[in-house]
Amino acid sequence: MHAEEADDRRYLVVLNDEEQYSVWWADRALPAGWHPEGTEGSKDECLAHIGKIWTDLRPASLRRRMAAAR
Repeated sequence: MHAEEADDRRYLVVLNDEEQYSVWWADRALPAGWHPEGTEGSKDECLAHIGKIWTDLRPASLRRRMAAAR
């Protein structure tokens, strides 16, 4: 897509079992292992939302192991 082309598609914020976030097209089936987080909007809106809520980029399994080691 060229920079001057508008992306008017709708996107979902999706989450996997490791609590990692991504965006996915709202009109397509989700890939295995991913679940809707509840936010839908433009790609920029979804990415902005992820930027606010995903503050710890470590996978959930690593966070649990590190907490158990303390």
